[in-house]
Amino acid sequence: MSEKSFMRGAGILLSVTSLPSEYGIGTLGDEAYNFVDLLVDLRQRYWQVLPLGPTSFGDSPYQSFSAFAGNPYLIDLNDLIRDQLLTKAEVREFNWGSDDQDIDYAVIFENRFRVLQQAFERFDVKATQFEAFCQEQKEWLDDYSFFMALKTFSDNKEWLLWEPGLRDREPKTMDEYRQKLSKEISFWKFCQYKFFEQWNRLHRYANSRGIQIIGDIPLYLALDSADVWANREDFLLGADGRPNVVAGCPPDAFSDLGQKWGNPIYNWAKMEKEDFPWWRKRMIANAKLYDVIRIDHFIGVVKYYSIPAGDEDARGGKWNKGPGKKLTDAIEASVGSSKVIAEDLGVSVPGVKKLMQKTGWPGMKILLFAFDGNTAHEYLPHNYTDTNIAVYAGTHDNDTIVGYFRDRTEYELAFLYEYLDINSKDEIPDAIIRLAYSSIADIVIMQMQDILHLGNEARMNLPSTIGTNWRWRYTKDGLSEERRTWLRTMATIYRR
Repeated sequence: MSEKSFMRGAGILLSVTSLPSEYGIGTLGDEAYNFVDLLVDLRQRYWQVLPLGPTSFGDSPYQSFSAFAGNPYLIDLNDLIRDQLLTKAEVREFNWGSDDQDIDYAVIFENRFRVLQQAFERFDVKATQFEAFCQEQKEWLDDYSFFMALKTFSDNKEWLLWEPGLRDREPKTMDEYRQKLSKEISFWKFCQYKFFEQWNRLHRYANSRGIQIIGDIPLYLALDSADVWANREDFLLGADGRPNVVAGCPPDAFSDLGQKWGNPIYNWAKMEKEDFPWWRKRMIANAKLYDVIRIDHFIGVVKYYSIPAGDEDARGGKWNKGPGKKLTDAIEASVGSSKVIAEDLGVSVPGVKKLMQKTGWPGMKILLFAFDGNTAHEYLPHNYTDTNIAVYAGTHDNDTIVGYFRDRTEYELAFLYEYLDINSKDEIPDAIIRLAYSSIADIVIMQMQDILHLGNEARMNLPSTIGTNWRWRYTKDGLSEERRTWLRTMATIYRR
């Protein structure tokens, strides 16, 4: 087995935000360590998390203010209390929401930064470790912290609406505001210092207990991000900074109009000419965060869909050739001992499988979509020909197992019942989990919601909607001893 091969194992997909917490949203505190211990108890090898970056409007971790920064919401407040930067009474003065199974992002946005500001007021910015961190991360941290200070100063408007000198990064205006907002810039650096201090400690603990962390990175960046603001030449933008074309995907079985995501598209020709320096930095940073990096929308590396920015939907878009192997070579050279999973789902694009074979990276199979009656379906385990794959029931973008099959007729479910050797809908979730565990796939990842037999009230994300996504939380007593015993047994008998 090469050092890049995956050990046969299973894992659980659970966003850090979904962990239990007394402060309205999951954090990098004690409950994260308890979850690592739970994974060990369940004989799992992997914890897959959603992107950890700071979220913007809509709360999606796939639309972040930075490709390098961590989300300040995840900073554990109890840890700051232990550091004597806050008191328990101060933290409890604030409202963190009233439902332990739901995240009230409006409340978190309103109060989290006020509490972190209080902690910052007591923090020694001259501390050696803090200064060392700022120096080590300078290449992205300076731009990100300045960007966030300017955003706060500008009533959270996107950078395209800032005054021209700031929007276009004119040196004189930049220097003036850098001095004017020096304390605010330090605050955002402090948030990153605390995030990385806590994340690195948790990551080391997970590894010490035999758990590898699978991180997720979106292929594209949010237009309103520090990376785009500071590196405009790396994206296809007009002279005013606005994109001429944006990313998305064409109409398909799930959407008659396709999906217009709105992300700017990379200036691949320029990046390739320079041998992808920004991408190399990004992957080096993510390889420090994660043991395994799952690249979302990998298809876009081979062929990407661009939509005129002024179009209402995705129907007028067109396919373009992506950077392909030149980019994957740069990624492979940058990730060191970390491994990569390529999310190769979606539109069938010739060349994706060929590139996957060249990289040796595993792709993904989704069992929710395997039971359409076609016995040759590539997602059905009897058709797997290679162990180097990652099998999921579904991802954060899909229904839960219970939700997906709830309204299907008995006629529609006949093939699934026969295949799984079951007789009722109640049996479907565990039969699908068992099917995945028993397959030849090296990696099996199940959402916590599916292990808990939850319906779509616990769905993490419904693409192209806003306001109700990314909110679900797992409760401390959510997993009964009976469920633990069953999952432990599955992991044991199928050598996971």
